[in-house]
Amino acid sequence: MRTLRITLLALLSHWRRHPLQFFSILTGLWLATSLWTGVEALNGQARADYARASAMLSAPSQSQLIPRQGQRFDQNLYVALRRQGWAVSPVLEGRVRFAGETLTSVEVLGIEPLSLPVGTSVAGQAERAFDLTGFIGSPGEAWIAPDTLQRLGLKAGEPATTSDGQRLPPLVPRAELAPGVIVVDIGAAQTLLGAPGQVSRLLVDADLAARQPPLPSAAAALQWRASEDGGDLQRLTESFHLNLTALGMLAFIVGLFIVHASIGLALEQRRGVLRTLRACGVNLSTLISALAVELGAFAILGGLAGVISGYLLASVLLGNVASSLRGLYGAEVSGQLSLSPSWWVAGVAISLLGALLAGCSSLLRAARLPLLALAQAQAWRIAQGVWLRRQAMLAIVLAIVAVGCWRFGNSLLSALLMMGAILLAGALFLPALLDAALAGLARVCRGPLTEWFIADSRQQLPAMALALMALLLALSASVGVGSMTEGFRQTFLGWLDQRLSADLYLTPRDPAQSVEIAAWAAGQPGVKVVQPQWRTDFRLQGWPVQAQGIVVQPAFPEQWPLLEQSDRAWDRLGAGQGVMLSEQLGRRLQVGLSDTLVLPSGDGEQRLPIVGIYADYGNPKGQVLLAADRLRQHWPEAVMTNLSMRLEPGRAASLADTLKDRYGLDSTRVIDQTTIKRWSIDVFERTFAATGALNTLTLAVAGIALFISLLTLGHSRVGQLAPLWALGVRRSRLGWLTLGQTLMLACLTVLLAMPLGLLLAWCMVAVVNVQAFGWRLPLYVSTLQLVQLGMLGLLTSLLAAAGPIWRLARRQPADLLRQFADER
Repeated sequence: MRTLRITLLALLSHWRRHPLQFFSILTGLWLATSLWTGVEALNGQARADYARASAMLSAPSQSQLIPRQGQRFDQNLYVALRRQGWAVSPVLEGRVRFAGETLTSVEVLGIEPLSLPVGTSVAGQAERAFDLTGFIGSPGEAWIAPDTLQRLGLKAGEPATTSDGQRLPPLVPRAELAPGVIVVDIGAAQTLLGAPGQVSRLLVDADLAARQPPLPSAAAALQWRASEDGGDLQRLTESFHLNLTALGMLAFIVGLFIVHASIGLALEQRRGVLRTLRACGVNLSTLISALAVELGAFAILGGLAGVISGYLLASVLLGNVASSLRGLYGAEVSGQLSLSPSWWVAGVAISLLGALLAGCSSLLRAARLPLLALAQAQAWRIAQGVWLRRQAMLAIVLAIVAVGCWRFGNSLLSALLMMGAILLAGALFLPALLDAALAGLARVCRGPLTEWFIADSRQQLPAMALALMALLLALSASVGVGSMTEGFRQTFLGWLDQRLSADLYLTPRDPAQSVEIAAWAAGQPGVKVVQPQWRTDFRLQGWPVQAQGIVVQPAFPEQWPLLEQSDRAWDRLGAGQGVMLSEQLGRRLQVGLSDTLVLPSGDGEQRLPIVGIYADYGNPKGQVLLAADRLRQHWPEAVMTNLSMRLEPGRAASLADTLKDRYGLDSTRVIDQTTIKRWSIDVFERTFAATGALNTLTLAVAGIALFISLLTLGHSRVGQLAPLWALGVRRSRLGWLTLGQTLMLACLTVLLAMPLGLLLAWCMVAVVNVQAFGWRLPLYVSTLQLVQLGMLGLLTSLLAAAGPIWRLARRQPADLLRQFADER
């Protein structure tokens, strides 16, 4: 132990003389850990909220009775079952709106706590722990999550009023409650939702249900269903979180390049110290142990700083991520972070793992070099050459893995593995490609200074390779994500222009009001077409599906573009002789044009040929289009949920005002075309806000890696530049030559990043998007965007090189002369 302590002190003395290298390693671990833990905090918060939502009304063993038709049934069925000895508990669900607030609607969950099955918990609180007097008494209580309370702009203990003028009981914050939900007594819920005497489902203890007699004839309108576990939401959002994880992993890897480069350079500069320690009798295992302890200390310091920064980063990005999940999937995510202690421990652990990955190769190279070779630069460069060949072999293996994932993979994980293999293969090939390019330039260059310029660039390449690889990864990821985002933007905006062809869109309060408004609007002047939509939900092969019934209009072939269609597709759909599918549902079910789709209905299976497949961007659920008459015939539970109207020019504003006054609708239920487009585009921008922020941070980390590498090389470069100064080359010109070397290598890296980024863009639109969301996008290549990203990469390199090269150009003659006095 004494030898280990002395060895460790000798190694640590290096950092007193080179504080910049100390901070470079610490910075690399800090940035890598920060970006990774930030992403994991976002994903962890979302998954925790999903778990809270699924545990909203849970019990160890619970089944449900739901209506065979429609969404609700008369509570007299509940009363009849209770009188016959059935231990059932009613639940009513629906949504209420709050006009003028960012969060326009929340879910209301009405329960009857006296009859809840034994062991049931509501938002983490057991039914026996209820304060029944406060909850069901007068004026009662409305449980709400603190985050939801804050977003609604309301205060605890005060009643709130919905956009329909209904007053809620006093609001009581419950930290365990899922965001976007209000829990009240079922009587209050029936008033709030305008559903007197109505119930959505009945909770039954599964063990008791197994011993109960068959349902009586009076309950023939009900059917059994196992308790939901919230799996739908997690399945639908898993692709979103997996993509975020992939970006976080990319940023983590880029940050480790800083650590890898700094550790390698520090180890090279400490060759003399290592040689002396070995010559003094320190055995190899003790030396490696001391280096490992040193690396572990770096990892702990960097990890602690990283998790704190990751928390702050996640706090900044959480709002955009929550808006994306709410807009795309209807998933409510808290706007405040609440992380478990395990997340903090995992952050430090990932820093330790990163330090091990970044430092193991340098430790192995030092352990395998002969004792007398440790101080020989040539021996170190030979070792670097061996590793360069191994990198090329590994890159070939990764390229083969990428091809295998493309040809045989059929999941989002395989798609992301393919992208990761492509990125790493490109990064590992980069040093060899740059060396080959410099060798080609050397053959055509003439003149002593020019030849030195190329030869010295090749000599500096091993030390700068890792920083250039980080720049390649960051820039190619920016090209890929930017091309994919721009392509999605163009496709999405064009799709909106075609699909949102109506002038006014209505969401009435209930189906009865929908029918009333449709009948009234059809006779109003200036109304050209009233297009009602009926909807019901069911499952196909385990996936939630929305079935929509429409009345086919002559303008549909132009307004509703189809990706694939059979002859007379719209005519056959309108006649009830076919069905159309959204692209994502067709991919999930692995069916296509002219296949027969089997749909479950109350009067038996319905078999219809698929006559068309259409794009439905942004909808996580699958969708089926049927003729309205056929849907209402075989699915009588379908209800009219939405209305759209095509109007004469200038009629939208006045008709919207009339509808609001006549039927008591607010601006959240009567929306014009411009507003809904603006909302859709806002959701789109928020969806990619976190992605863009992570890309920018990754590119910034790559710039820091290049800056630290150049700054660390500044001291060792004096020995190579001093002879040129002695031969008459001015110091300022030496600075410009060094800047030219950096920009030349950066320019070659940028040129190689462009095709790699376009390959990544193709992978995203043709493979990742298909696996993640179920739709494929066209690939758009914007020359202007490529030029802008290329210039951004060069600017990043220039900013990274400016400081170190300025210091190099300002070196005093005494520093240059000292190189000859200390000639080795």
